[in-house]
Amino acid sequence: MKITRLIFIVICLCGISYASSEDLKTIENNNTLENHDTNSSSFEEEFGDTNKSAVFDPFEKYNRAMTTFNDKLYVNVIDPVARGYSKVVPEGGRVAVGNFINNLYYPVRFSNNVLQFKFKNASKETGRFIVNSTFGIGGFFDIAKTNLGWEESDEDLGQTLGFYGFPEGPHIVWPFLGPSNLRDTMGFVGDTYLNPLSNTKEHSINYKIPQNKLQEAGIYSYEKVNKASLHLGEYESIKKDAIDLYPFLRDAYTQHRKEQIKE
Repeated sequence: MKITRLIFIVICLCGISYASSEDLKTIENNNTLENHDTNSSSFEEEFGDTNKSAVFDPFEKYNRAMTTFNDKLYVNVIDPVARGYSKVVPEGGRVAVGNFINNLYYPVRFSNNVLQFKFKNASKETGRFIVNSTFGIGGFFDIAKTNLGWEESDEDLGQTLGFYGFPEGPHIVWPFLGPSNLRDTMGFVGDTYLNPLSNTKEHSINYKIPQNKLQEAGIYSYEKVNKASLHLGEYESIKKDAIDLYPFLRDAYTQHRKEQIKE
């Protein structure tokens, strides 16, 4: 029993999410602007800026603590594990695993494209799923993209709520999961009912893969380790240029989500 609990704790620690490659690109683009404004920001801090509106962040103290917590876990757990994993599994194998997992998220992408009246994208997602699940050997190879040019239409419930005008609400940083906001948190909970890799209720939906929370944590952890192994060093290279990590990641996340909703 003690061993099972220990394994569960390790799995949870390894499940810390890191900034996705798209988020990192957003951060990097913002970084140039932040460095340019460093001198003016120092002036504003000393003399004040009455024209600058304050960011609504009622959970800032908690969010800063969670950002530090997630950062420590990523640096001390997920990154070392991902580096060791990358030395054992060739890049081609890791890419194939990522394709396989991504293919399983089809129900989430399809449903949210339909809810946003993006019927062309929804039909393309169905085509991608059929082609990749058959000719792509269960989704290990993204044949739909490489051979047919069918790009993924990534939509989630948080974006769908934004599409219908729901405000994002205050920023929230969750342990292991990373940055979010009230709207995206609600969306994440809703998407879990369609996500084949989540365990809402045991045997609640026939296509659910994990049959308990421990299996779900293990799958989630492996997914994050695999993804991190394909982006080694990116988080560190971005983080070193951040004067204050928390608002840096918060603003990058907010901007990235706004751009996704506009698309």
